[in-house]
Amino acid sequence: MVFSSQEPTYFDGRTKEAVGVGNAQLAYGDLLLTADEIRYNTATKIAVARGHAILTQKTRRLLADVITYHLTEGTYMVENLRMGDYPLNVTGASASGDKHTLTINGGRAMFHEPGPFVPTLRADRFVYAPGEKLQAEGASVGIGAVRPVVFGLFQQNLKEPLFSYVSLTLGYRASLGGMIETGFHLPVAEGLKLGVDVGIYTARGLMVGPSGTYHGAAGDTSYHGYFRSGYIRDSGDRGSDILGHPVPPGRGYVEWEHQQQLTGTVTLTGELNYWSDSEILRDFRPKAFFAVQEPDSYLEAVHTGGNAFVSLFGRFQPNSFNPVQQRLPELRFDLLPLAVGAGIYETFNSSVAVLREVPPGGGPILDSTRYDAFYSLSRTFAPQPWLSFTPVAGGRLTYYDQATGGRSTYTRALGEVGFDAALRSSAVYDYKNETWGINGLRHLLTPRLGYRYIPEASKGQAYIPAIDRETFNTYLPPLDLGAVRSIDELHATNTLRVGLDNTLQTRDPVYGSRDLLVLNLASDFHFRREAGQENWSDVHLEAAVMPARWMQLDLYQSFSPEDRTMTQFNTGLTFHDGSQWSVRFANSYLRGQLSAYYVEARGRLNEAYEAIAKLQYDARTHLLNEQVYGIRQNLSNLWLIEYAVTIYDGPRRESPVGFTVQVQGIGF
Repeated sequence: MVFSSQEPTYFDGRTKEAVGVGNAQLAYGDLLLTADEIRYNTATKIAVARGHAILTQKTRRLLADVITYHLTEGTYMVENLRMGDYPLNVTGASASGDKHTLTINGGRAMFHEPGPFVPTLRADRFVYAPGEKLQAEGASVGIGAVRPVVFGLFQQNLKEPLFSYVSLTLGYRASLGGMIETGFHLPVAEGLKLGVDVGIYTARGLMVGPSGTYHGAAGDTSYHGYFRSGYIRDSGDRGSDILGHPVPPGRGYVEWEHQQQLTGTVTLTGELNYWSDSEILRDFRPKAFFAVQEPDSYLEAVHTGGNAFVSLFGRFQPNSFNPVQQRLPELRFDLLPLAVGAGIYETFNSSVAVLREVPPGGGPILDSTRYDAFYSLSRTFAPQPWLSFTPVAGGRLTYYDQATGGRSTYTRALGEVGFDAALRSSAVYDYKNETWGINGLRHLLTPRLGYRYIPEASKGQAYIPAIDRETFNTYLPPLDLGAVRSIDELHATNTLRVGLDNTLQTRDPVYGSRDLLVLNLASDFHFRREAGQENWSDVHLEAAVMPARWMQLDLYQSFSPEDRTMTQFNTGLTFHDGSQWSVRFANSYLRGQLSAYYVEARGRLNEAYEAIAKLQYDARTHLLNEQVYGIRQNLSNLWLIEYAVTIYDGPRRESPVGFTVQVQGIGF
């Protein structure tokens, strides 16, 4: 122990007290006690600090009017407490504690730095375990002086934020009227945070629904997920849904996501999206709607073996407005490529699926019970390091327990042969350019060929319930028979795929190399063509140009070599300067369906404010479909506030003009 003070310390023989006055300090192990005056009783081993008393122990720092410390027991009592121990700042009328816990009476806890806009907890009594847990009795929780949520008993894991989710949106849209949207999550048990999402719309009514997050871990097992919901008795102009039916007044949604590691080898993932109608999210949560316009609901368990996967997958149709190829369920086995000798590899997969499709708006319901298996052999020959040739042969056997076209069952057996080949070459050039940061060039060139012959793939179509069928796709379809997912609607294949991969790199002091240019092309030549199909498919080209870290150009293009027409053309050009500013110019073109141009920009005005803008122009209708102008504010590194004006043009459900003020928690 070390005891010192500004004035000479003296010892009172009658009271057995050593007294230090003026910047008095008592050091004992990891404890440091300072005050205007410290009295230390050598008999009882008790130190009493008065006046600007400070107790420092590891990361904990207590300020008080009076601190009484028992050196032998390691316990203490304080009056008029002020304490900082990240992430907490605590005040209290009185407190007592030791190295492990601190009990505070009549206290207030503020998370992160004290201020009027930080998460705040006030309680009759706190029990605080440093760095671990905070328990409060008779507690009220909120932001600053506004604490609307009351708990009889409150518990918070200090390794987690007090609010895992906080948002507040104020604004106006003609379709909704004036609006207030808010949501928050608070801890109610270990690993469980619950809350509520509330939306008040003057033209629609009140939307409310519970929400929450959860997580846990023990040994090799863990889980986490979230759920969110809302219900409204909509009194506004609801219009019609995607099927042309009137939208009912009772509207709601439920979304849930779950991920779990059941054992060291078994995982479980799931997602549920229930919408009462096709427009519920578009009307009330447009940002979420435009990202996913056809909701999915599924549950999958996967067992990972040494070289194989076994999965049980269910896909469901809680909504009646979008088509879903339901799995009720599908059991699947996948064997990864396995060496069987002489350089030959085998692959195998099989599945049993109960399928069902209920068309939106009515129509014949399709049911199918399908047994499917695929097996293939491949052998790679590499006579030179730069050349590889892999012949493949495989077969697929599919049995339908509920056939159509007058049959009760149907079995289809298909075979395929083909090959995959690649020719790898490279060249190095001693070119340098300090302006663009180029230190030498390396060009990687890889021509590729793939061929598949599946002569009878289209047989039996009249007897097969076409549930897993072809869907619209702007990319080249899978070539291998085992990779095709539309197995209920196959076509005879005699196709050669030609591809060319280009990569241009330079040296990088951090990562070793850096891509400057990526340019890949591919196209299919059909020796056997379906009705309306040309000899050559569209040529697909994807490119990325990155001459400097502050610039990137992305391009995807497909065009028909037969009639020299462009099918698809998408680009994006981005300039940025770290976190200071960025601007992106982009376009999307799909022949006969889409032709749009976009500009997105942001610029940092100072440490707290950032300007944002977004424009979308439709070249087919000559309308500036969407304009967004706004300011983002970082408040105390705890809140992100966005002030935005949105302008829409053209026929659509969204209001022509709207403005919002949105607040999101980012620092806790």
